Amino acid sequence: MKNILTAFLLLTFVFGLEAQNQMKPVEELINLQEPAWDFVSQWIKEAKNPVEVLSCDPIKAREALFHTQVTTRSPMGSIVYSTGGILVDNGWIRIFGSGNAKLNRSLPDWNKGKSFNQFGERMSFLLIADDAIGGLFAINAGQFSSDNMGKVYYLAPESLKWESLEQTYSDFLNWSFNGDLELFYQGFRWKNWKAEVSILDGNKVFSFFPFLWTTEGKDIENSSRKAIPMEEHYLFVLDARKQLGLE
Repeated sequence: MKNILTAFLLLTFVFGLEAQNQMKPVEELINLQEPAWDFVSQWIKEAKNPVEVLSCDPIKAREALFHTQVTTRSPMGSIVYSTGGILVDNGWIRIFGSGNAKLNRSLPDWNKGKSFNQFGERMSFLLIADDAIGGLFAINAGQFSSDNMGKVYYLAPESLKWESLEQTYSDFLNWSFNGDLELFYQGFRWKNWKAEVSILDGNKVFSFFPFLWTTEGKDIENSSRKAIPMEEHYLFVLDARKQLGLE
């Protein structure tokens, strides 16, 4: 079943991008016969890592689903429609839904002005999650590679480079819920990170100095940090990538 959902989502996401400005009404996106939330919620129940499902406002959820243009038969559509977002590992990873007080960034609203300008436009990537140290997760729709369409890429804060995780959206969810996050983030979790991250506003991110991509910034225990708005961090990352010749 996981493979079927994965294949369906890939087709929905990639080919859905071709339907520029041909937005389906939300009623056509809500699948009551085969909702993917049944499977996603089971994955959450069986998760090895701490997972918190954020509640959603039904009206905002319908609006977010309409703007995302992905059916609830897919894991992405089901998360947008059924949750305000998902926090993993004490809030270290923030997966976008339709918005909540703890994560007041819906998937479509957060992408507007970044991966597209107007709802319904074709996009070359889609931001789906981020983490407490400023890493970004996005689905590739041509922005990063023509070979890994529909795969998740990670903008690593220690290099500011987009790296393929070789995962679909469903794979990414299962990795977030069950993967060895300590290993993935080895060297980037300080002594009291759980206490600090657990109270971090989902619209903010820790900014470090020296910067994590510098030689001096590799020792995170000796770096200073402060919480800043995620929007500010995102714009800063774009500017830093340009200055480093990574754009």
